[in-house]
Amino acid sequence: MTEPSDTAALALTPLDALHRRLGAKMVPFAGYAMPLQYPAGILQEHQHTRAAAGLFDVSHMGQIVLRAPSGRAEDAALALETLVPADIVSLPPGRQRYAVFTDEAGGILDDLMVSNQGDHLVLVVNAARKAADLVHLRDRLAGRCAVEPLADRALVAVQGPRAEAVLGALAPEAAAMRFMDVRPLTLAGAACLVSRSGYTGEDGYEISVPADRAVALCEALLADPTVQPVGLGARDSLRLEAGLCLYGSDLDPATTPVEAALEWSIPKVRRTGGARAGGFPGAEVILRQLADGAARRRVGLAPEGRAPVRAGAALFGAADGGAPVGTVTSGGFGPSIGAPVAMGYVPVALATVGTILHADVRGRRLPVRVAALPFVPPRYKRS
Repeated sequence: MTEPSDTAALALTPLDALHRRLGAKMVPFAGYAMPLQYPAGILQEHQHTRAAAGLFDVSHMGQIVLRAPSGRAEDAALALETLVPADIVSLPPGRQRYAVFTDEAGGILDDLMVSNQGDHLVLVVNAARKAADLVHLRDRLAGRCAVEPLADRALVAVQGPRAEAVLGALAPEAAAMRFMDVRPLTLAGAACLVSRSGYTGEDGYEISVPADRAVALCEALLADPTVQPVGLGARDSLRLEAGLCLYGSDLDPATTPVEAALEWSIPKVRRTGGARAGGFPGAEVILRQLADGAARRRVGLAPEGRAPVRAGAALFGAADGGAPVGTVTSGGFGPSIGAPVAMGYVPVALATVGTILHADVRGRRLPVRVAALPFVPPRYKRS
């Protein structure tokens, strides 16, 4: 990422002025000017999130409402299940679930979160895909659902072991929420929709807030000395340690959910023999891979030594000679473990934890070990 030369060409989040006031280094990301880091720096922001609480602006993400003409969330869920292999119908009100949009070849068009808000569904999709996702939803669900982008809302996240205390000081009900709960809360006078979830592996919350109240809410959160603003740099290292995928790097239309090790997002009810088996794009490919396996798989990679292995590096089975066997899709330094970490795709025969491979780093092949994911155990509040 580099400083944008023409910030006028980039969209701004409702928190743009606050970022600049806090001294953020702004960079282009998914068509937006976004904070890469603040004066404390990426390493300190990463460590602070793991130890206390980090505040993230994720307003570039897409927020979308699905409403069925009947006014029943179950009908919207049935419609959405024609586009995703997840179980949306059984999702109770006030709960959220991970899903992926698939194409006819079984590839992943985007990954998203879906929550049931009683009479409608709320989707959170990736920034770079939100325009395409809107077109996809409107084309495929025409007549079955109204598709409404929530363009007048910001989205912020509070992540880390102090997140519950921080949000609980503004709304005591937040403390009673568990992982993947979603409920309306009033925070700093603003009507918000809050989920207990995030993208760091830590306990935390994501908060949808009216755009015109976003700065006031963030200022109220930052008034707590345990909260520190965190940019895209630390967001990436935190999610990588947590083994979480980044769309466009670890997930894309050339990758199926089975190859991506996301089988857990496809429950029995949508698999062969289930009550609502198939019925989503690419079902034949995906269900066959669930039964027979896929040729390749996403794995964790632990490079030996201190040199990070970056995305795009070719993976080889031997220290010299031979053709590449795989590719690194995400890589960097893991501050929490004091060592480089990466993820990538390799043939299933080489996906066993402990297998030694070699990554091409500037013309040298460095040994990397297939490692279990995540690198840092999650600390979600499940009960």
